[in-house]
Amino acid sequence: PRPLAQTLDSLTHDLCPETVLAEAQRAWREAVGAEIAGRARPAAERAGVLTIACESSLWAQELDLMSEAIVERLNERLKGGRIARLRCVAGGPYEQV
Repeated sequence: PRPLAQTLDSLTHDLCPETVLAEAQRAWREAVGAEIAGRARPAAERAGVLTIACESSLWAQELDLMSEAIVERLNERLKGGRIARLRCVAGGPYEQV
């Protein structure tokens, strides 16, 4: 017999698998560091493109320049490395993390 908590975890994962966005949000701070995590956050994901909401156009441009390295670090932390590229935008759904 398995413990109830383990059975429930397995059942909920099967019924509602974790999204790429949820995984990226959880891995974000570790992948980019506290300073960047305080200025930008993953806001959406579609077909391997992770949209990053940044507090300003300056931060969006900076992260765009760093995007290859960020994608690599995120994919190291995600199951199956499913991020193909970043799309960095200023404002929008940005909130301080």
